[in-house]
Amino acid sequence: MTITRPKFSSQQSIAAIFERAALEAGRPILAIHRAGPNARYKADASPVTEADEQAEAVILSELEKACPDIPIVAEERAAAGCIPDITDKAFILVDPLDGTKEFINGHDDFTVNIALIEDGAPVAGFVYAPALGIAYVGTVDGAQKLWIDENFRVMRREPIHARTVAIPDIAVASRSHRCTQTDGFLSGCGAREIRTVGSSLKFCLIAEGTADIYPRFGRTMEWDTAAGDAVLRAAGGMTVDLDGAPLRYGKTGRSDRADFANPDFLARCSQTPKG
Repeated sequence: MTITRPKFSSQQSIAAIFERAALEAGRPILAIHRAGPNARYKADASPVTEADEQAEAVILSELEKACPDIPIVAEERAAAGCIPDITDKAFILVDPLDGTKEFINGHDDFTVNIALIEDGAPVAGFVYAPALGIAYVGTVDGAQKLWIDENFRVMRREPIHARTVAIPDIAVASRSHRCTQTDGFLSGCGAREIRTVGSSLKFCLIAEGTADIYPRFGRTMEWDTAAGDAVLRAAGGMTVDLDGAPLRYGKTGRSDRADFANPDFLARCSQTPKG
């Protein structure tokens, strides 16, 4: 199988494009967050606001100018039935506002997610939390945490690394999507502390070494996870399905699941053998 790859000299160059697009998307997101969003519900019962739509428009405009030859699968566009052909191609996944429930409820842990997928793997990703003034980037050369000022400029960058442990010490779980399976896993995984966090920031906390494992049972979509997964892999961690295989992207044409839907998964830091 031949995969058509983007015409960039490095993943750093496309990560820089993702950075610019995500930071620009932060402007309408924060303006609407401060003013108070108006929510409505899509066919799948998930919420959407004007911030999702305006942010996606900004991101798509930036990406389509900078990398017109790469197909883009974006959440709101996909919900409207506009999905490009990604067969045997590298492609981009966009979630313009991950953690919409957190956003609607006035919390700050929502993110902008952009990722490049090659051969089913997230090879470059950018996660931006506008209300927190932080961002994360991951490429083949490693992962970094960024601090963003009020003018949407990067003030500082520092490399980050996932921890290496035999038994997870700190677990993170979704604020809005807990279930009995999640609670059962958390009670048996050995973690002494459980933190509740929204959006793809859960991946990033593992990537920066402040958490060790994130279990997710129930429906997620690839645009929810790809950017955070890219950051985590770049930092030395991994996201796997319940059989232990790395989570793959570009899942379409299946009879039992919707296109781009993920299985249950575990995001985790590096593991040392037990005992």
